Amino acid sequence: MAEDDSGERTEEATSRRLEQAKEKGQVPRSKELSTLAVLVASAVGLVVFGHLLAEGFIQVMKNAFAFSRQDAFDTTRMAVYLVGSLIEMVPAILPFAILAFVVGFLGSSILGGVNFSTEALAPKFSKISPAKGLKRMFGVNALVELVKAIAKFLLVATVGYVVISYQFDKIMSLPWHSPDQAIEEVTTIIVWSALLIASSLLIVVAIDVPYQIWNHAKQLRMTQQEIKDEYKETEGNPQLKGRIRQTQREMAQRRMMSEVPTADVVITNPEHYAVALRYDSGGAGAPLVVAKGVDEIAMQIRKVALANEVPIIPAPPLARAIYYSTELEREIPRGLYVAVAQVLGYVFQVKQYKKGRGPKPRKPKKYDIPDELKHE
Repeated sequence: MAEDDSGERTEEATSRRLEQAKEKGQVPRSKELSTLAVLVASAVGLVVFGHLLAEGFIQVMKNAFAFSRQDAFDTTRMAVYLVGSLIEMVPAILPFAILAFVVGFLGSSILGGVNFSTEALAPKFSKISPAKGLKRMFGVNALVELVKAIAKFLLVATVGYVVISYQFDKIMSLPWHSPDQAIEEVTTIIVWSALLIASSLLIVVAIDVPYQIWNHAKQLRMTQQEIKDEYKETEGNPQLKGRIRQTQREMAQRRMMSEVPTADVVITNPEHYAVALRYDSGGAGAPLVVAKGVDEIAMQIRKVALANEVPIIPAPPLARAIYYSTELEREIPRGLYVAVAQVLGYVFQVKQYKKGRGPKPRKPKKYDIPDELKHE
């Protein structure tokens, strides 16, 4: 009876399913993690490059307020001052911008790795389906995103309030500072406030990252039937593979049987084992096993040998030793040279006797087989 498959996705995704999802661009991502990375890197960038920004702002302020009466009434000079201000700010902003860009790219790759999928870029009409759009708007993921948004707002607002309260006296004293001092003080306040507020998102990230990993695994879960179907696709249908193996065995047996007529002798057990040997007396090699088998195959080898007048010699210990020690189309091991030479010598003497060229030979009663090659 086939196993009951309820169709529920209770099984973990297979490695092939995960690879296919990756090719489609389906990998776990955390927007909160990448946002945190960018914000913290930006705050650190302000700490490192803050003096450049402050100097740039100071220079822009000096250029913007230090102009002649003639320039004040010349409207064409406004563009000149604007371009000059931009040129002054580029060296100050460029290191900060590069840092934010690099960290933003790496931050989005921390969870799920770097993955580029052309399939993910392809347009999908299902994404503009009103029904599916409503489902996404009122689904579990939308609820989770809403809860995260509210939590982030409350968290950032609370931390921001605490940070501003702590810096309130410094902020209120800014009008009493010189412009240079005020700009440096504002830069310091902004830098450390941004770093503290950004770091507060660690709490959200610590919750969001495990959730995204769990949700991704949940979306890729499979039914038992899907796993069976995937196994059939990758490993092949077991029944079909069985038929293929059976066909291959039959073809191998037919090829093997076609070699039996070329053998010089068939050594048997006498019923359960049979091995066919061919020896090229003019060559330098040892006798070759051209066919071997047990039970039904052994019986077929004997039938083919009888039909083609190939000598059949019962020698149970030697038949078993050759069967277990030598593969098809391989030479017999050195330890069986003497025993097989006894058999081939006997076969040769029988042929000579039948031709009237010698006395009737005596069949060997004992074969010289090493203990390591014996099989009971």
